[in-house]
Amino acid sequence: MRRLSLWLRKHPMVGDSCIALLLLLFDLLLFVVSASEQTGLAIHPWYVTVPLDFLVVLPVVFRRKRPVWAAYAALLLGAVHGGLELGVAGFFAGTIAVYTLIVYAGRRHGALYLLISVTTSVLQLIVQRTDELAINIVLVVLANAFCWLLGEFVGARRAYHAEVEARLHLLETERDQATRIAVANERGRIARELHDVVAHAVSVIVVQADGASYAIRSNPDLAERAVQTISETGRGALAELRRLLDVLRNEDADNEPRVPQPNANSLTELAQRVGDAGVPVDVEVDENFDDLPAGVSLGVYRIVQESLTNTLKHGGPGAKAVVKVHREADGVRIEVSDNGNGVRPVPVPARGATSAVAQLPGGNGLIGMRERANVLGGKLEVGPRPGGGWRVHATLPVRLDT
Repeated sequence: MRRLSLWLRKHPMVGDSCIALLLLLFDLLLFVVSASEQTGLAIHPWYVTVPLDFLVVLPVVFRRKRPVWAAYAALLLGAVHGGLELGVAGFFAGTIAVYTLIVYAGRRHGALYLLISVTTSVLQLIVQRTDELAINIVLVVLANAFCWLLGEFVGARRAYHAEVEARLHLLETERDQATRIAVANERGRIARELHDVVAHAVSVIVVQADGASYAIRSNPDLAERAVQTISETGRGALAELRRLLDVLRNEDADNEPRVPQPNANSLTELAQRVGDAGVPVDVEVDENFDDLPAGVSLGVYRIVQESLTNTLKHGGPGAKAVVKVHREADGVRIEVSDNGNGVRPVPVPARGATSAVAQLPGGNGLIGMRERANVLGGKLEVGPRPGGGWRVHATLPVRLDT
């Protein structure tokens, strides 16, 4: 039964076609009974009744695909069908249309349609001068009111389920992001170890090589010891590098291979991942950041990553982001803005703050961006845009060793 329900949700026109078929069969049955027993129903030729019965239920088939179009088609055909007194399929198609508009098109469409539909039905009853006019009008109003309330209930449940799904998606995204941050912290630690090993070993090798070049003729023994020191230092550094690289090559619990630290050249890939998660990102960056120091390049990436993560979490439906990263003469300018309408903490400079970076309230993400910019000697500004949305602006200085 559950599989059938899921299958019908994926193929809504099948269920709607069954409803339309039931209404059609009911009206055809009324036509057969009225033709055979000569009841009080108006009798029309079959080539008039059958096509109109078919046409009046046809909008029900497309009610979820084109709710407004189907509703007014049912209203027009139902008026003709009811005026000729061919049965009740037109009336039921109209009440189904009320329900459909409330659920799939909104209250405004539903209210306008309900007013027109009830007015048309009441006028038809008055023109036809049916018996028990007041009772029939009450039944028409009650039937439409019931469909309105049913539509409100189902619409509320659909909105609730949509909100639950959105929250679950957000929780999954936050969990994945937390995992990536934890892995990034570990990789940062390993990167610092690699830096220490390489910097120390290369410094020793350079000093010993310079000494050996000066002493190779005047003091061969000293030059030989320097070369031996270079050899031992190199072997030790290689052993440490192999150990750390083995850690990087090992697969984690999810069988995902470790990769190097990201940098400013990975911004396009980052924007693509965020776009796949639901927030379109326009990227405007310079072509190459290879000459940036590793710390600055990583800082650029992390600031953009955290900004886009905040847009993903707080931007709200329909949010879009723009990333601009440009290399200037003495630094890198970063600007990440979005048009989101979500609620976020507003950054306010702390009293007595002496840092060049504004003190940001809120979660660890803003604090992390502030600290990263502060460590690199840069400036960070975060706050709402005048036209709506959110803006992160950072300037990181670049000091190239010559």
